[in-house]
Amino acid sequence: MGVLMSRRQTVERVQKVSLAVSAFKDGLREQPSTRRRAEAGTARQGTLEQEVQEGEEEALAGPSQPEESSASKAAWERLRDGRGVEPEEFDRANRFTPPAFIRPKRELHDDEPPDISLEQREQILNDEMCEICEVWTAESLFPCRICHRVYHDGCLRRMGYLQKDSAVEVTETAHTETGWSCYYCDNLNLLLTEEEMYSLMETLRNCKIIPESCLTLDDFLHYKHQVHKQQFERTMPEAQEEQAALQFNALDPDKKGHIEWQDFLSHESIQLLQKIRPQNALLRLLTPKERERARTAFLALDQDNDGFIGEAECRQARHSWFRKHQKEMLSCNVSISHVGPISEGSPASSRNGKSPEKILPATKQEETRSIDWPRFLRENVAYILAARPNSAALHLQPLA
Repeated sequence: MGVLMSRRQTVERVQKVSLAVSAFKDGLREQPSTRRRAEAGTARQGTLEQEVQEGEEEALAGPSQPEESSASKAAWERLRDGRGVEPEEFDRANRFTPPAFIRPKRELHDDEPPDISLEQREQILNDEMCEICEVWTAESLFPCRICHRVYHDGCLRRMGYLQKDSAVEVTETAHTETGWSCYYCDNLNLLLTEEEMYSLMETLRNCKIIPESCLTLDDFLHYKHQVHKQQFERTMPEAQEEQAALQFNALDPDKKGHIEWQDFLSHESIQLLQKIRPQNALLRLLTPKERERARTAFLALDQDNDGFIGEAECRQARHSWFRKHQKEMLSCNVSISHVGPISEGSPASSRNGKSPEKILPATKQEETRSIDWPRFLRENVAYILAARPNSAALHLQPLA
């Protein structure tokens, strides 16, 4: 801060000297003086102009660089701390203090398989008081569809987490089967530990990714190529490039030609979790609400009630049950039978123009392959976590 202030003072000083030089020149033009005064004026002018020139060079070399680096530093700090871009239309005078996001830490037994029973159902209980103001007001509280927290819409507005468009969405979806994710669960980046976050930041820095910026398809593919080359020291195969293009389409459901920073960050966060942590560790991240929805999905697919489902049925769950619900489905009661095929406007169908049955034909080997409940959870846990954000983007495109 001291460096910025001193350079600001230098700029102000240069501006004052420039004004003095201009006034001095004007005075010389208006009042021609004697030779001695002219010589003195010339000497003084030379001194002032030299000082102005030196000051201007210092000013040009100084403020622009630190201001740019300061903005970049602030963006990297927001990325490190898990905070998004501050809302532009926000009344800071009536603002609550934002919560301190504390990144999780890995425990010794995280990699051991957790005991998640299929038969034993879990009782889902939400908090009784608002997470922000800790006041109970019954029906006006909005529950999170992922965790146990509840909120007042007014508290969310004062925190800056609820703007005009999102306020309508929360009101319409919070008490439906689709639900609404709170600001903790909406941000997949908060699942990363400090070590994992620093690893991701290092990758983004090496690939010249600017925080809080949108990415076009070319930007996204270039980034994927760089990451693959850094990791494997060879060029990314064409099949993986096609899969990356499909992922871009899934992250751009509105076909704007670019993906938002938060969607890109969520995608990279869940991919990093897949690479670094074993599936058992990911299973420990599931909340009781997510586990219950997974039970409902598995039991609906297990038509024989023998505790096994086929590979095709598992893929059906991956492509339909754990993907985002469309806005036109908000008022329906969601179940496996109601979800059905992917809609025509979804990322998977927009590129191929086919229904999921044509995209994902079941082979004989898949039909005979049986999947039990623990395996069903392990193979789908990443997609369950990826479905947390409120964004319509699909943050983890299932492999075709």
